[in-house]
Amino acid sequence: MIKQIFGRLPRKPSKSAESREDSAATATLSSNSSVNSRSGESSISRPLSSHNFVTPGSYSEYCYGGKTYPTIDSKLNGNLLSPTYEALPSFKDVPISEKQNLFIKKLNFCCKVFDFTDQTKSLKEKEAKRQALLELADYVTSVNGKFTEYVMQEIIKMVSANLFRPFLPAPREGKIIEALDLEEEEPLMDPAWPHLQIVYELFLRFVGSAETDAKLAKRYIDHSFVLRLLDLFESDDPREREYLKTILHRIYGKFMVHRPFIRKAINNIFYRFIFETEKHNGIAELLEVLGSIINGFALPLKEEHKLFLVRALIPLHKPRCISAYHQQLSYCITQFVEKDCKLADTVIRGLLKYWPITNSSKEVLFLGELEEVLEATQPSEFQRCMVPLFHRIAHCLSSSHFQVAERALFFWNNDHIDNMIKQNHKVILPIIFPALERNTRSHWSQAVQSLTLNIRKLFSDHDPELFEQCLQKFEEDEAKQNNIKAKREALWNQLEDIAASKALTATHQTSSLEN
Repeated sequence: MIKQIFGRLPRKPSKSAESREDSAATATLSSNSSVNSRSGESSISRPLSSHNFVTPGSYSEYCYGGKTYPTIDSKLNGNLLSPTYEALPSFKDVPISEKQNLFIKKLNFCCKVFDFTDQTKSLKEKEAKRQALLELADYVTSVNGKFTEYVMQEIIKMVSANLFRPFLPAPREGKIIEALDLEEEEPLMDPAWPHLQIVYELFLRFVGSAETDAKLAKRYIDHSFVLRLLDLFESDDPREREYLKTILHRIYGKFMVHRPFIRKAINNIFYRFIFETEKHNGIAELLEVLGSIINGFALPLKEEHKLFLVRALIPLHKPRCISAYHQQLSYCITQFVEKDCKLADTVIRGLLKYWPITNSSKEVLFLGELEEVLEATQPSEFQRCMVPLFHRIAHCLSSSHFQVAERALFFWNNDHIDNMIKQNHKVILPIIFPALERNTRSHWSQAVQSLTLNIRKLFSDHDPELFEQCLQKFEEDEAKQNNIKAKREALWNQLEDIAASKALTATHQTSSLEN
C-alpha cells in the first residue's frame, strides 16, 4: 500500500514587524477554510482515492490570459520505465550525504508529465512517478537544514512542469452553459489529480517549511510564478482550488515583498470578471483569501485598501452568478465596516447602487448582507444613509415575493438595528408606513401580514401621535389616488364611447354609400 502523506505543517509565526497585518489573517484562514469553501471540506486532509474523471485535451503549449506558456510534452507511452529512475534507490537506503543528490534526481524524473486521457496507458510509469512524489513530499517535511538555492530552483521547476497547464473546455453533453447554469452542474474533476494532489502537497509543505529561506525563494517564486499560480484558480476542480487558496495565503504571509503585487493581480482578476466575462471558477476562493488578509489590515486603513473596497469588492455585487461567492464577499465587506465604521455609508450606498430589481433570490442575499453591515454600523453613519436605505427597504416590505418581504421584516428582530430605527423613527416611519399598511390590508402571505402587524404595533406603542399622523396622511393619499384612478377610468370610458360612436357613424356612412 502507498502511504498517505496528508496533514498540514504548523505555520511558523513571522518575526518581522511588517507581518502584523497577516498574523490574524493566517489564523482566520486556518479556522475557516473548511467552512467557507464551496467544496464543503478541505481537500488537503482528504486521502487519495480514485474518481470517474472527465477527459481533457492533450497539449504541448497553451495560451492563457493573453500569455503563451510552454509545457512538457511527455512521450512516455510505452511500458518501459526510465532506466535512470530504475537505478534510483529510496531515501532510506542512501547515506545522509547523498540524499540531496537523490532528491534532485527524483525531482527531475517527476518533471515528466503523463497523458491521463487514457487511464490504461503508461500505468507503470505513472505509478513510479506517484511513488517518487510521495517520497519527495516526505523528504520536504523531514529535511534538516536550509534548502539551497539550487534545490529551490529544481523544486519550482518540477512544480511548474506539473501544475501550469491549459484548461481546455470539456464538453457537457452539447449544452451551452450560462453563468447561472454552472452552479447546478457537477464540478469537473481533473483526471491527473492522483499526481497533482501530491505536487500541491509537496509545494505547500515547501512554502510553509521553516527551512525555506524567503529571501532566496523569492527569486523563483517571483511575480511571473504568482501570476501563473493565480491563473490556476480557473480550474474546474474544486479540490485544486482548495489547495491553491491555502498556498496563496502562505505565499502572501511568507513573501512580504509580493503582497502589493498579489493584491493588484487579484484586483485585475476581479475587474475582468466584473466588467468583461462574468465567468471565473475561483472567485469564492480568492475572496476567502482576501477575507483573511483584510482581517489582518492595520489601522488606520490605507487609501489603497479603501479604493479596493470601492472599485473591486462593491462592484462584485453586479454579476448574476453572485450566489456562488456571496458568502465570502459579504464577509470581506463586513470586515471593512468593522475596521472603519465610516465606511458603512459607502458600503450601503454601493449596495443600493447594485440592488437587484427583478431578481428576488439575489435580493434576499442583498438583504442578508445589508443586515450584517447595519449590525456593524454606528448611529452617526446610519443617519447619513437612512433615507435612501429605507426607501429601498419599503419596496422590499411590500414585495409580492414573500421571501423578500419576510427578510426585510426580520430587520426588526435585530436589537442593534431596531434601536437605531427607534432613535430615528420620525424620519423612518413616514417612509415605510405606506408599505406596512398595504401589507396588513392586502398582502397575500399570511406570514407577511402577521410580521407586519407586529412591527406596526411597535411603532404605534413607541410614538402613538406620529403613528396617527402617518395613518391620517396615508388615508388622505389613498383617497387622492382613488380619485385620480376614478377620473382616469372615467376619461378612458369617455374615450371608448367616443371611439365606439365614431366607429358606428363610419359603419352607417359605409352602408349608405353601398346602397
